[in-house]
Amino acid sequence: MNIAKVSWRAIAIFVLPCLLLYVAIVFVPIIISLYYSFFQWNGIGAATFVGWSNYINMLTKDAIFWPSVYRTLLYAAFSMAEIPVALLLAVWLSRYVKRPNFLVSSFFLPVILSVVVIGQLWKSIYSPASMGGLLNDALAWLGLGEWARPWLADPTFAIYALIFVSLWQYLGYHLLIQFTGVQNIPQEIYEAAKIDGAEGWTVDRYITFPLVAPVFKISMVLAVIGSLKTLDIVMVMTGGGPGNATDVISSHMYKRTFSSLEYGYGSTISVFLVAACLLATLLLNKIFKRSEDAIQ
Repeated sequence: MNIAKVSWRAIAIFVLPCLLLYVAIVFVPIIISLYYSFFQWNGIGAATFVGWSNYINMLTKDAIFWPSVYRTLLYAAFSMAEIPVALLLAVWLSRYVKRPNFLVSSFFLPVILSVVVIGQLWKSIYSPASMGGLLNDALAWLGLGEWARPWLADPTFAIYALIFVSLWQYLGYHLLIQFTGVQNIPQEIYEAAKIDGAEGWTVDRYITFPLVAPVFKISMVLAVIGSLKTLDIVMVMTGGGPGNATDVISSHMYKRTFSSLEYGYGSTISVFLVAACLLATLLLNKIFKRSEDAIQ
């Protein structure tokens, strides 16, 4: 088979435009945010250099920051817990459903819906029974009326109500990824295992799960990073309220930047968020690297 030899100059010519575009929309904003994180600036007038003051205020004086970090990590924990469920569901669909593509597409439908539509839908579901809230009506019909509450107005339950909506929306997304990974496993491996007398859970434990691990890692990374930068569903459904009970890092950054016009301080929070995403990605890659080495 003849392989055409292409010079490095030709490769650079074709790659350079995409590389420049990637740098412009990813790295340049990060560098600009890092620069302005050392300034006090309202976005209009002159910026005043304050050194590490914004970082010190963020870590020691901002009463909303650390609770928002906790809620963001809570988001990430629930999102990661969803991935094994998606994997088990993908295995079940592949093994016991004759035409699983329709079901996978049905689960994926919420992913392509607008966040505004989803937010308004679930706000109606979570509304009090007097306003036609489906959830509270269902609890009353089941004789569990004492469990009814204004879910999005309760500081204790509001964040969990938002997390549930995100899990519902993105289950189909991770299911599609896991289902694709399971479907790509060669059937010859399963046939050989069946000849050796292995089936059911044994096949999944020693064949399916190890071979789908790279795809599982992708889902985990996407889930964690997506949770760390969650903003849209929070702003649509609660705006960070009641009080600041549902504020996450991104919503806190948005409010300080655009509502309070503290662009320097908002840049500081954004730098923290970028660092958190990078750290989470490195940790997950390291964890899965060790798992892959143990399997090999």
